[in-house]
Amino acid sequence: MLLRLGAEPTTKPAFVEKPITLELLNKIRAGGFVLYMRHGNTDNSRPDRVPNVDLADCSTQRPLSDDGRKLMRQVGKAIRDAKIPLGKILVSPMCRTKESAQLAIGENFQIVESLMYSANMTSEEKKPRIEALKKLLALPVPRGANTLMIAHAPNLDDLIGFFVKPEGTIVVFNVDGANGYEYVASIHPEDWHTLLPK
Repeated sequence: MLLRLGAEPTTKPAFVEKPITLELLNKIRAGGFVLYMRHGNTDNSRPDRVPNVDLADCSTQRPLSDDGRKLMRQVGKAIRDAKIPLGKILVSPMCRTKESAQLAIGENFQIVESLMYSANMTSEEKKPRIEALKKLLALPVPRGANTLMIAHAPNLDDLIGFFVKPEGTIVVFNVDGANGYEYVASIHPEDWHTLLPK
């Protein structure tokens, strides 16, 4: 990289994660946010059979582990206990995300192909998915409901430089800002213990 004397390199600032607050949780209860959740823990001994992943055959994909299934039930219960209203529910076509959705919120969701796991894609293949995710995060959300997406960590990392950890974390976006969406906080699975009354 060539720099003029005294010039600073133009690098993107590192992503800084923000913890959820009770004040923000109360705003989420009123609706108008996009909630991007990473699916449950998976069985890493059974990786995706790249390049032969078949969306119609779960045996070709890395599945949820028993811990991941338990986590998704817990997070789904926490969302209900927190009285977070959900409107549109958009889910990646991978089996682990569909099962996560079923365990957390039931069968009422829409499969969105553009939320497909991006880690095994080339930079060129990722470009349309990144653009699609930008548009999904910027879609208007009516007050009184929130949009929930259940997808993958690499996709959000490609877009904003945040690899979501741990599994079951919900990343909260306000539909606002220069991009049409703005990251505001993360809800880790363990945060629900302090957010919800005993």
